[in-house]
Amino acid sequence: MRILMAAMAVALLTVAAHAQGTGNWPTHRKVMHKPANRVKKKVDDKAYKDALKRIPNSNAPDDPWKGMR
Repeated sequence: MRILMAAMAVALLTVAAHAQGTGNWPTHRKVMHKPANRVKKKVDDKAYKDALKRIPNSNAPDDPWKGMR
């Protein structure tokens, strides 16, 4: 009976690990390599980089005790 329970536990752990797969199924690869998706990815990357450039740089160090001194 212990052997059966141990085998069931190992089988259940294996199923859980399989569910966390890498996502490299053939359908996933086909969708990601379409030319339209490549163009969309480039546009998204450009928008992301432009948004990062618009973030102002803060050269002054933050001083949480500024008002207390």
